[in-house]
Amino acid sequence: MPRARATMRDVAAAAGVSLATVSRVVNRVGGIAPETRRLVEQAIEDLGLPAPVPRGGTPKPVEGGVYVRCPYVLTDYFGLIVSSIAEALDRHGRQVILNAGEATQDDPVLRGLASRRDVGGAVLILPPESSEDLVRLSSRRFPFVVVDPRTALPRDIPSVSAAHHSGARQLTAHLTALGHTRIGVIAGPREWLAADARLSGHAAALADAGILPDASLVRHDQPTTVHGYRAALELLDLDPRPTALVAFNDKAAIGALQAAAERGLSVPRDLSIAGFDDLDLSRATTPQLTTVRQPLQEMGRMAVSLLTRLLDHHELEALHVELATELIVRGSTGSPR
Repeated sequence: MPRARATMRDVAAAAGVSLATVSRVVNRVGGIAPETRRLVEQAIEDLGLPAPVPRGGTPKPVEGGVYVRCPYVLTDYFGLIVSSIAEALDRHGRQVILNAGEATQDDPVLRGLASRRDVGGAVLILPPESSEDLVRLSSRRFPFVVVDPRTALPRDIPSVSAAHHSGARQLTAHLTALGHTRIGVIAGPREWLAADARLSGHAAALADAGILPDASLVRHDQPTTVHGYRAALELLDLDPRPTALVAFNDKAAIGALQAAAERGLSVPRDLSIAGFDDLDLSRATTPQLTTVRQPLQEMGRMAVSLLTRLLDHHELEALHVELATELIVRGSTGSPR
């Protein structure tokens, strides 16, 4: 059985280096050869132990740039988050090292982050990597913060997200208050943490209104306009069809609007449609979309705030931060006929 806490001596013996060398590595002090640093970090990981805690003194703030990984196209959603992160880091005098674009999703960048001398910490946005990969990176005492985690994280890995459950609950409660009892859901991918939280919020609002959830009214798919259109067509072909559709995001809701027009349905007279995010495009539709506003820029700023404290070796009290969402009611929802 591994011990509950690693010591400098454990790691030094496993790596075949001195105690002073281990101390310099865990405190991210310069002057250590990359191969030596890799040996120490590998010893920590191979032993299956938490990273050693340095004794005595006040560690210096971690130097180096901040690696911002957003392996998606920087559209309005991700672009807002990344730009707010870059602006906040600039105010802290930190250089941004950007890794972005869908082509980077399969790059094994996490493996070498802790050994890069030009990188002091990282912000990982909706990381496609597994929880195990993130835990492995954390075990090397590398400071990073996750924005909008895709999967559940251990409580000691800092993360920032929107309050998905309460946002979805507010939205569905709005629809049930209008009189809707048969509500279709265009949900996100099954394995996404946000999709699960929003379905939970939807079910809670239905329960509040005395309505049993119906699995036949749920479609899981990617949160894009094309997939929203396809899922909406399937839901509208049900008999009886739903009187309202809630989509995982505004883009999927746009697809639902297209499907409603193709079926000859008037929104909101024949069908209510709602989205999530409150992007600019939610105000460019006819009618404008009812949606849930996510604090995207605040999420980026909060991630930088948490990371800055980690880089200064401050202990974080709130590791998993959920920022409040807001229901925005517009013309795409109304009472059922």
